[in-house]
Amino acid sequence: MEEYRGMALGIFEFDNLVACLVAMDQAAKTANIVIQSVERNRLKAGACVKIRGSISDVRAAVDAAVEAGSRYGKLTGVHTIASPSPDTEIALVAGIHQ
Repeated sequence: MEEYRGMALGIFEFDNLVACLVAMDQAAKTANIVIQSVERNRLKAGACVKIRGSISDVRAAVDAAVEAGSRYGKLTGVHTIASPSPDTEIALVAGIHQ
């Protein structure tokens, strides 16, 4: 949790893993971000990707990820948080890991 302190958070989710992986790859190639985690959706075939970096890098990476992943699946969620609260940081590491 400490390693991400002060970093913006980008979250995107697609309805299938292929779209998610393509999106994640494009995000990493577009801007100076780190991939915090990938969480498979327990009830469906999709996944949620969390990325971290400066707000400008995260926004650019999320935009590129959404465009790339949308060619392969349906975007089911996307959001950017410029400065997650300490409570949000705790919840982020307590996510689903499969």
